[in-house]
Amino acid sequence: MATSPHTLSSRLLTGGVGGCVWYLERRAVQASPHKFMHLFRNASKQWVTFQHFTFLKRMYVTQLNRSLRQQIKPKAEPVASPFLEKSSSSQAKAEVYEMKPFAPSTLSLPRKPNETELIELESASIIEGSVDVGKETKDEKQWKEMKLRVDDLPGILARLSKIKLTALVVSTTSAGFALAPGPFDLSCFLLTSVGTGLASCAANSINQFFEVPFDSNMNRTKNRPLVRGQISPLLTVTFAACCAVPGVALLTWGVNPLTGALGLFNIFLYTCCYTPLKRVSIANTWVGAVVGAIPPVMGWTAATGSLDAGAFLLGGILYSWQFPHFNALSWGLREDYSRGGYCMMSVTHPALCRRVALRHCLALLALSAAAPALGVTTWTFPVIALPINLYISYLGFRFYRDADRKSSRKLFFCSLWHLPLLLLLMLTCKQRGVDRDSGEPQS
Repeated sequence: MATSPHTLSSRLLTGGVGGCVWYLERRAVQASPHKFMHLFRNASKQWVTFQHFTFLKRMYVTQLNRSLRQQIKPKAEPVASPFLEKSSSSQAKAEVYEMKPFAPSTLSLPRKPNETELIELESASIIEGSVDVGKETKDEKQWKEMKLRVDDLPGILARLSKIKLTALVVSTTSAGFALAPGPFDLSCFLLTSVGTGLASCAANSINQFFEVPFDSNMNRTKNRPLVRGQISPLLTVTFAACCAVPGVALLTWGVNPLTGALGLFNIFLYTCCYTPLKRVSIANTWVGAVVGAIPPVMGWTAATGSLDAGAFLLGGILYSWQFPHFNALSWGLREDYSRGGYCMMSVTHPALCRRVALRHCLALLALSAAAPALGVTTWTFPVIALPINLYISYLGFRFYRDADRKSSRKLFFCSLWHLPLLLLLMLTCKQRGVDRDSGEPQS
């Protein structure tokens, strides 16, 4: 059946219209993102404009309220106040923001002060207002040299010489003199005690002279006289020389040359070996133990004039006692020693610190048992000294096992009374010797 011309034309027209519609729809889809972005930008610009308008309106209301408040409450006259630093900044801000009243009919906003102007005005008011106070605080903060009064000098020199440590040194020297065989010579005993005390004062003073920069970093030593400036370094060295020279002279010519040589050697060992070694190696603890072991040996040589087995036994007891004593003390001062820069076992080798303390606690048992074998004491001494030696060994084991401050404090405080009691027991159980002049037993 043939298609009529009218039908064909209508189909062609419909196809053409559909094609146009399809083309227009395609262009609209492609152009829609661009139109959407254009509309979004216009909306954003309008929103920003609205935000600006809101900000200007808020600024207008704020400035208007401030001006009205200033009209109602005028600024008071500045009153002189000792606290100029605190009030100057608020006064400067009040002066900056003081403006004329706003006319409600006008819409123009007053000029906001620039930030640089605000800073300049604020700093100027602070500087002008606090110039006198600044001078006072500057003078107060300056380091002032402490004036040395004659009344304070004995106490300062006592702390400079570490009087408690010196008293311990003299007591161990006296114990060595008393335990030595031979008759008791009072004049020789006094010369030995005075000479040893002067040598100890000299060594301690030189030690503090060398360690001023490091003592200032430690809580335990920051109040020493040299650190606080209570005494000058020149006076410290002078005091050390005035103690060392007569001390060694008394030991050499008043007692015997051997004791004087031991005193001089101990000063050298403490100041020139132990003191600088504290910042180099943990071997300083062993060197310091030798320094502490020499005083009882000096007491023995002062009484006998020779180095016998008893002298080495007393030196060994003092040598071993110092490890639980000092290691327990240094365990609680590890932070201080770290700040001071000292190489201590408790800081760098904590396990070794505890092992060495326990090892020398047990060594005290062996040394006490060797005392009667060397003829220093009777066989009663190891028996009556066994409880205190076992107790300090038990605390040494607790310190080794627990490794805390509580156990270290217990061991340290035990060592404070253990040594005097041990030496007292040795003195009560002293072996009766033979008088070298008459050959008769001593009473």
